[in-house]
Amino acid sequence: MTFTVAVSGASGYAGGELLRLLADHPEFEVRTVTAHSNAGQPLTAVQPHLRSYTHLTLKETSAETLAGHDVVFLALPHGASGAIAAELADDTLVVDCGADHRLESEQDWATFYGGEFHGAWEYGVPELPRLSGTQRTRLASTRRIAAPGCNASTVALSLAPGIRAGVIEDRDIVSVLAVGPSGAGRALKAHLLGSEILGSANPYAVGGTHRHIPEIQQALRWAGAAAPTISFTPTIVPMSRGILATSTARIAPGADAAAVRAAWEDAYAGEGFVQLLPDGQFPRTADVLGANTALIGLAVDEAAGRVVVVAAVDNLVKGTAGAAIQSANIALGLAEATGLPVNGVAP
Repeated sequence: MTFTVAVSGASGYAGGELLRLLADHPEFEVRTVTAHSNAGQPLTAVQPHLRSYTHLTLKETSAETLAGHDVVFLALPHGASGAIAAELADDTLVVDCGADHRLESEQDWATFYGGEFHGAWEYGVPELPRLSGTQRTRLASTRRIAAPGCNASTVALSLAPGIRAGVIEDRDIVSVLAVGPSGAGRALKAHLLGSEILGSANPYAVGGTHRHIPEIQQALRWAGAAAPTISFTPTIVPMSRGILATSTARIAPGADAAAVRAAWEDAYAGEGFVQLLPDGQFPRTADVLGANTALIGLAVDEAAGRVVVVAAVDNLVKGTAGAAIQSANIALGLAEATGLPVNGVAP
């Protein structure tokens, strides 16, 4: 069976990455692409690398345009998808790549985003460990999915195994990330100009203000954390895409290096897209470029009494579009890996 697909926000980075991956998906047929200021232009005028879509023209983004498709991917700015999604039919599979449906707490939404609260959908990170099982079971047969924040899912996948197994403490967690500017979207921003980021590393959202913090805490609570606290500091570095997240947490009393490694091995055994590297190996962002994979390296700093987790993700693939398609596959009863690359691009 072929499922008809519409992609809104198709002129942006997340929308473009969705389309790149969907082009090789044997069960999805992209029929409609929408945009805002770019509506009326050929898709390839704004996404010239997507040569298989030369027949498509960007339409205005509206519920009316998106209606009538089996699957709708919303790649819209935060705050823009909630109202449109509410007008789509209940039997349409809607995957929101923005933040509008990620948070369960209305207070967290008000504190970190503001505006109308639209409620939480099923979280689109299938491998995420929960206190019982994984997030995968909650995605089966759902028709509303919230794709993750790229930084949030990277950190959550890094730490949830240790929280669930009780080998790390849920307080005094520290995560420092090197991130590519594509995670901030395609809209023109002065601090993301090439002249501002080339040859420089630029921290942002310092001091507990980043919007992905409550999303991380929510995921860690699902894994069993009572009241997780995290110091989260991202830094923009001059690579177009990619996240390298280094997270540390205090090792729990009585846990040792063997128990720590066993927690992550148990969590990701058999997972094709989240892979724990052999002891002593750590990932690079180059290793996941273009792939729907999260690679994780693990160590115990005995002197500091902390577990160190290093995770590499392509923010546009496993961090956004790949996670969205992977989750959609599950919801539709397709093979989970359909249309998704596990191998990266090098050099």
